[in-house]
Amino acid sequence: MRTLVPIIALALTALATPVSADHHGDGQKAILITGASTGIGRYMAERLAKDGYHVYAGARKQEDIDALSTIDNIEGIRLDVTKQDEIDAAVETVKKGGRGLYGLVNNAGIFLGGPAVDVPVEELEWIMNVNVYGPYRVTQAFAPMIIESKGRITTTGSISGILSGRFFSHYSMTKHAIEAYTDSLAMEMAPLGVAVSVIEPGNYDSRIGESAKKRMQSRIDEYRNSGSPFAEAFEEFINRDWDRGQYKAPDEVAEAAAAFFSADKPLRRYMVVPREEEAGWTIGQIIAETVQLNEGQAYRYTRDELVAMLDAALAGGEETAD
Repeated sequence: MRTLVPIIALALTALATPVSADHHGDGQKAILITGASTGIGRYMAERLAKDGYHVYAGARKQEDIDALSTIDNIEGIRLDVTKQDEIDAAVETVKKGGRGLYGLVNNAGIFLGGPAVDVPVEELEWIMNVNVYGPYRVTQAFAPMIIESKGRITTTGSISGILSGRFFSHYSMTKHAIEAYTDSLAMEMAPLGVAVSVIEPGNYDSRIGESAKKRMQSRIDEYRNSGSPFAEAFEEFINRDWDRGQYKAPDEVAEAAAAFFSADKPLRRYMVVPREEEAGWTIGQIIAETVQLNEGQAYRYTRDELVAMLDAALAGGEETAD
């Protein structure tokens, strides 16, 4: 298999060019990022601020808001994507800023794992509320400003929106939903001059697993006492190493965001992975699903016909977000 990651990294570097900015506010483009206190969101905020954008960095805790606001070109704002009143207040803050809004990054997200037949519906509602309804609420609230500026919207998805595995169903469901949301939103927004994309990171350093592990551990006794056939395997799953410090810092994910906002023709999808094998898993899954869809259906395509479709897609170039 070709080494995909260096190719992706080179392309993102070439696309990402700083935006000209007036630091007194005149003509400076503004971008709002949710979930910007740590991890991927923090890296995106710092990278885009360095490129000259005025970044509204959403966070839930006052200490994080204060820390973000000490960085040049970053204005920390209180924003919990599950609370409509805080979203509405953020809209008013951006309006008062007088720059309009050129870009939106729906980055806030959480992780929940567990057996698909054991995790209570309330837990699924909790993760959907953040990972799916959150981007929906925030995009809906800021859409008029983005449309006015003919700006851009991206959401942090995951390769887990394409891949899934044991005890990952709930998280993968939310990220798969973002894939569909992105495609529909992109088609709706394109006639209005707004570009839409999804950024799909692989395994990078973040703090998403810390609180998730504690939440999952609280369920072990419940599953064991209920006689769940998955209790032992799930306990092994959550007792593995959840320290994501073993992974690379998400600089490349921040580069993808910078590329999306600066490119003349932004891509619909930015898969960014730190290892070639993760690219192989993801692309391989798409191919496997294509084969599965083709099997047993009335209009089954031959191998040669499938290859011709692939060649036609490759000849058409990368799918753009507009």
